[in-house]
Amino acid sequence: MQGKCSKQDEMRAMTERWTSELAPGATGWLGGTFGFTDDGQAIAVVRFESREAATANSQRPEQSAWWSEVEKLYDGPVEFHDCDRVMLLMDGGSDQAGFVQVVRGKLDDPDALESGLRTMETMLHDARPEILGATLAVEDDGTFIETVAFTDEAAAREGEKKEIPAPAAESMRQFNEMIHDVQFLDLHQPWFASKL
Repeated sequence: MQGKCSKQDEMRAMTERWTSELAPGATGWLGGTFGFTDDGQAIAVVRFESREAATANSQRPEQSAWWSEVEKLYDGPVEFHDCDRVMLLMDGGSDQAGFVQVVRGKLDDPDALESGLRTMETMLHDARPEILGATLAVEDDGTFIETVAFTDEAAAREGEKKEIPAPAAESMRQFNEMIHDVQFLDLHQPWFASKL
C-alpha cells in the first residue's frame, strides 16, 4: 500500500493497533514493513502466506472497520499492489533493519531473474554485508516491488560506493538490464511487525 499521508503519528498508531488487535485473528498473516518517505508517502508492505489468506483477512468485519478509520488518514488515493509471486533474497529481510529501501519498477523477465537469484544472492552477501535481505514481489504485468533491508543507512550509502567483485558486478548488470521505470523509496525510520 502506498499513499500520501501527513498524519504520520496517527498512521503509525493505527498500524500498531492492527498488529496488537487484529493480527492475532488474521490467518496466514506473516508480517509487515512500514515507514514514510521524505515526501510524505506512507508505505506498507504486508506479507501473507497466500492471496486467499489476504483476501479472507480483508473480508473480516473488524478489518473493514479498521480500514474505514485508516483510509481517512491519507491525503488522497491509496495504491494497492497484490503480488502472488514473491522471491526472497537472504531470507527476505530482517525486523532488525535500521534502513529500508523500497524499489518499484517493471521487470521484463521474472523467470530469468528467479533462475539467477541464488547465484546473485551468494555473491551479494559477500560483497554487501550491510544488506540483511530482501523480498521481490512481482505482479502479473511485471510490475515489481523490492524491499531491501539494511543494517543502517550510513552502511548502505557506503556500500553503494564500493566496487564489487566482477562476478557480482556482472550479475547486478544483468539484473539492471531486466528492469526499467525504477523508483527508489527510502524509509529512514522503518518499523516492522511479524507473526510470533
